[in-house]
Amino acid sequence: MKVTLAYSPCPNDTFLFYHLVHSNLSSNFIIQEELHDVEHLNQKAQENFYNVTKLSFFAYFYVMRHYIILDSGSALGQGCGPILVKKKNKKVKVPKGNKILVPGLLTTANLLLNLFLNKDFEPIPIRYDLIISKLINEEYEYGVLIHEERFTFQERGLELVADLGEFWESSTGLPIPLGCISIQRNLPSSIQEEFDLCLRKSLELAYQNPQIPMDYILQYSQVKDISIVKNHIALYVNEFTKDLGWQGREAILKLFEESQKLGLFFGSNSNSIKLPFFRT
Repeated sequence: MKVTLAYSPCPNDTFLFYHLVHSNLSSNFIIQEELHDVEHLNQKAQENFYNVTKLSFFAYFYVMRHYIILDSGSALGQGCGPILVKKKNKKVKVPKGNKILVPGLLTTANLLLNLFLNKDFEPIPIRYDLIISKLINEEYEYGVLIHEERFTFQERGLELVADLGEFWESSTGLPIPLGCISIQRNLPSSIQEEFDLCLRKSLELAYQNPQIPMDYILQYSQVKDISIVKNHIALYVNEFTKDLGWQGREAILKLFEESQKLGLFFGSNSNSIKLPFFRT
């Protein structure tokens, strides 16, 4: 069976998926992979396009009739959330009521910013790696950074306004749910289960010898500095990536509930969704 798989070119994803794509971990399915920016994946999921796809949790909440979250592969954690930044020493208006660059309308970064500012801002979607240059050129006053940009914004002339992950952790006491690996609900349960097991095995193999996937990781990473790439992997690949566990599931459910309270699912009937989201 052919399984279409889509994930982002970020180091945590290429680290996670390297052996699944390159090591023939299953004799029951063949992987056909594509790498795209996460907001592209978020949008394609609205069409139920890929069999398995990386998704921001905000995007997942819109497509959970079609997809279910795998136990392995998710990005959650502490101290790893999106950050709201501005140009260093630049006098700006307050963030509320302002235009703010976000790395996609369906990203968890945009969701957390909505929670932080109580929806009182105008999101301007743009690919995540273009945000810093827009702020440096003073085209916009504020932007939300994710991925590798979190590690380089200060040396590139920006300063922190608010850590949205810290806001989430302090207000909920839970890890920050950022992204998940989801699989189509209509696939055979045997394929769902085997894919999940193979993904966990892929992660185990990557941990055993992190140097093996490094060329593949650097090929797609926006940042080529190995130390930054390693820091990125260490931050976003953790125990929750191996297995969501009860705390990871609780954090995802909390994010969904807070989104509903703020009325962020315009035009959807998300209240009719039956929980859980997860593969059982």
